[in-house]
Amino acid sequence: QVQLVESGGGSVQSGGSLRLSCAASGYTYSSYYMAWFRQAPGKEREGVAAIDSDRSTNYADSVKGRFTISQDNAKNTLYLQMNSLKPEDTAMYYCAADGRISGSLIPMTYNSWGQGTQVTVSS
Repeated sequence: QVQLVESGGGSVQSGGSLRLSCAASGYTYSSYYMAWFRQAPGKEREGVAAIDSDRSTNYADSVKGRFTISQDNAKNTLYLQMNSLKPEDTAMYYCAADGRISGSLIPMTYNSWGQGTQVTVSS
């Protein structure tokens, strides 16, 4: 079981940037797949970006070219760099770990979850 704590959320104007962090404990990132998800009020949780053990990435079409998922050199922190933010990016963002399918953006394929960090983008 991996423990995950997200941070870096906040309120920004359209076109702004935020970098989310996910601190992991219990395991390193090297042997387990990780991802970012988000959930807006009244909507289902959706996959945003995923990264596998070879650092290959997979992004939702809605964020391609704007968001970047990465890990630090110590392999204990996951990041989501979010640029050119839009109001439709407003959501609670969750870090997920212990994935069993490479590049998966399906919530049920991950076993560990953080508590979420709120991102609000205003016009």
